[in-house]
Amino acid sequence: MQHKSVLGRKWVGLLAGLMVTASGMVLAQVDTMASIKQKGKMVVGVKADYKPFGYTDPSGKIVGLEIDLANDLAKRMGVQIELVPVVAANRMEFVKQGRTDLMIATMAYKPDRAEVVGIPQPFYYAGAATIFGKKTSGLKNWADLKGKPVCAIQGAYYNRKTGEEFGAQLVVFKGVTEAMAALEAGNCVGTVFDTTFFAGIMGDAKWSDYAMVVPAIDPEPWGLAVRKDDAKFMAYVTEVSKDWHKTGFILELEKKWGIPLSPFLLEQQAKFK
Repeated sequence: MQHKSVLGRKWVGLLAGLMVTASGMVLAQVDTMASIKQKGKMVVGVKADYKPFGYTDPSGKIVGLEIDLANDLAKRMGVQIELVPVVAANRMEFVKQGRTDLMIATMAYKPDRAEVVGIPQPFYYAGAATIFGKKTSGLKNWADLKGKPVCAIQGAYYNRKTGEEFGAQLVVFKGVTEAMAALEAGNCVGTVFDTTFFAGIMGDAKWSDYAMVVPAIDPEPWGLAVRKDDAKFMAYVTEVSKDWHKTGFILELEKKWGIPLSPFLLEQQAKFK
């Protein structure tokens, strides 16, 4: 009986080892670049409600600075592109699950996010948090938010600080469109979000009575996202990102989309030029 028990343990150990080996082989076989070239198409998760980085124009087409970056990547690889609209709540999961090959959707870098997806460096852009509200709101500092309803977007990194540190009563929405509609309807004293988004809409007549009413805080770099277990594609996107900064490609896109000159981009160009 003891002999059979020893053999049984050996077989269990052997099978466990084979399973680990098989698992390692599966991980090693993840090759997004090969998959993209095989299907002749790169599927990219992008924002469709974040002007001018990724938004839907009057014709129904998704356009913007980040779309131009995605198109450049597809052009370099010699493939077509498919754009998939994403929001903060699902953009990383789409990459993790393989529903998108790449994500470029105004995502601020956070260490915990780097545990879920691969985030190539250098980062391609940077933004900061602020409150967008009526010029007559009386809001001047973050402390003025205490006890007041503030519209927020699900999954945004600065929501917790706005609520816990500054005492705002967050009214959370799935997407930026819903949050801005609630602000316009008077349901909140302001919307907490990224300076880059507000910079993109301040020229619209409907927002002429609004402004970024408090100082920007917590500047955060933005990163693209790829599958965490795909070192090859990660390395490729890293080199492309360096080239974007070296050549001033993103700086030119800022001009194209009417975005104020970014000190972050100037720093990156000096670094890689």
